[in-house]
Amino acid sequence: MTYQLVQLWQEKAVPVAQACRVLGVSRAGYYQSRRRAAPAKDVLASVQVKAAFTTSGKSYGSRRVRMALAQRGVQMGRFRVRRLMRENGLRPVWKRKFVNTTDSKHDYPVAQNLLDRQFTVAQPNQAWVSDITYIRTRQGWLYLAAVMDLYSRKIVGWAMAPTMPAELVAAALRMAVQQRSPKPGLIMHSDRGSQYASDTYQALLTGYGMRCSMSRKGNCWDNAVMERFFLNLKMERVWQRDYANHAEAQKDVTQYIVGFYNAMRLHSTLGYITPVDYELHVVAKEPIVVSEIT
Repeated sequence: MTYQLVQLWQEKAVPVAQACRVLGVSRAGYYQSRRRAAPAKDVLASVQVKAAFTTSGKSYGSRRVRMALAQRGVQMGRFRVRRLMRENGLRPVWKRKFVNTTDSKHDYPVAQNLLDRQFTVAQPNQAWVSDITYIRTRQGWLYLAAVMDLYSRKIVGWAMAPTMPAELVAAALRMAVQQRSPKPGLIMHSDRGSQYASDTYQALLTGYGMRCSMSRKGNCWDNAVMERFFLNLKMERVWQRDYANHAEAQKDVTQYIVGFYNAMRLHSTLGYITPVDYELHVVAKEPIVVSEIT
């Protein structure tokens, strides 16, 4: 009864301390009663929040959990989602490691930065980005090369191997071309690592009619979108695993790309929809109005 009385006073914007003093009850007693009398709606909401968090691979923060719930028809404020996540101990946990995968000390020609950080494009297959990262396994390092279409942030090609020769990035590009069949003229952006500057990779770009673009020396921001994908992959999957061998890691990373990142993960850049949905549904974009006054 104490809990309900104080709640009635709170509905009238009366501070808890004042309500308890007037009613002659202790604050500790009020909070104890409150914990015992958790509303049924909070119990249901906690279950819904836990389900959304678990479905994300225990990777979503409160903002994405809220959007995931909204897509299921469950409307819940972000602060409530945050509170329920905190009360239920729902918090993404990761550990960051670092291995350098870029070797820019080579004698190959380096291309200009044609992309110039223009990460928003109007149509599919106009600009792709690519990079290499590493994955720790008990068998040793496994390297992943991936290709992303900037239009939808979809990963369209990837390849994995225990070493990272030019063939690794070439295999990822061939997969992307096989899936997308882009027209000549596409900008293919990467860092200036030896794999991307190699004769093998450059010949492949020429054969596909692609325009090569490379980041400036030591400038990770020129390929920030791809860097962000790799960070998401590691925070949301790789750093939560202990892979016994390369095969196990390859299977899990492929599942992340195909089953979660492309098909289920809500992207803030895309208005909190998935890359697959973004490409399936034509997204109306307002035309850019350029002033004639200069």
